[in-house]
Amino acid sequence: MALSPNWNTAPTQSIYAVADLDEIRTLMIVRWGLIPSWAKDAKGGAKTFNARVETVAEKPTFRSAFKSRRCLIPADGYYEWYTLSAQGSVMVAPKQPFYIHRIDARPLAMAGLYETWHDPTSGESITTATIITTNSQGSIAQIHDRMPALLPRERYDAWLAPKASKESLLALLAVEGADQGLVAEPVGRQVNSSRNNGPELIEPLPFDDEPTLL
Repeated sequence: MALSPNWNTAPTQSIYAVADLDEIRTLMIVRWGLIPSWAKDAKGGAKTFNARVETVAEKPTFRSAFKSRRCLIPADGYYEWYTLSAQGSVMVAPKQPFYIHRIDARPLAMAGLYETWHDPTSGESITTATIITTNSQGSIAQIHDRMPALLPRERYDAWLAPKASKESLLALLAVEGADQGLVAEPVGRQVNSSRNNGPELIEPLPFDDEPTLL
């Protein structure tokens, strides 16, 4: 089963995740928004689509998955919003979305976690996932203070290994220069609604419409 292309994925929608299952690297379809195995219902999954690297190893929602259920979330890019102008607490200009992607058009590999939750009522099993975030680096920090924790290819095996120490895993996520090779392009505000979907959403704004960060 393959997912249809999605240019505006929202939490609770289906995404791909890559994990090592019984020593076999496997492409899975998961729901975005992690539901811990002990949760009584699925309601919290809409809010757990991101996990902060600073607390992921200790927070009850994520610590079990961090220990033994790590994955990679592939994506061509992601959107982030930048506040164009503000005076004190008063907004004087709207936020501007940017599409952030690799300049060479290769996919991003975002560090993630996954869990399988069993619905106590229906008996249905749902595999869900979250994306780990870290402090933004380089030019991306001008747009937003957080970004996905991106892993280079040479660190895939270490991240997906079934047994690894907390210290070694956190070290993998602390790689400097994670923004290298990324470009941020302003796009239309239609991305604000997940009902809008299509390749036109990632088209850069015409030059005359581009905002300035200064």
